[in-house]
Amino acid sequence: MNLLKYETRVVQIVNLGEKVVNVKKIDWVLRIALFGIFLGHGVLALQLKPSFLTMMEGMSGISGNLAENLLVMIGVIDITTAILAIVYPFRLLLIWAITWGFLTGLARPVSGEPVWDFIERWGNWGVPLALLYLKGIPINFKMLFKL
Repeated sequence: MNLLKYETRVVQIVNLGEKVVNVKKIDWVLRIALFGIFLGHGVLALQLKPSFLTMMEGMSGISGNLAENLLVMIGVIDITTAILAIVYPFRLLLIWAITWGFLTGLARPVSGEPVWDFIERWGNWGVPLALLYLKGIPINFKMLFKL
């Protein structure tokens, strides 16, 4: 296996036996998937999806106008994350997406839904984790803000 260091400005390939894979294409597939995950959740939050409000109350006890206001704020953050995933997916953003995707998936069984609702959503944190791994785990503070 011939594995070359990934740089965003250089198209590089990984030789996996008979198959040669363009790492830049994998990067874009993951960025688009991350965009879809967070855009979809953000729009649903802005629409005040009833199950999101129920889950928020089950997790934190927050309900009513405060829950609606928080859900709108979460929607804006999710949509911002989606846009940045396409435009500038820096490592700190990916760490945020991993953490938020994991916690929102975990919120389901904690608020009374079956554990399978958490397992079904592993892609919500697995996609940004794969993208972070592809870009390289940050080893210092400056790397958190690089592509």
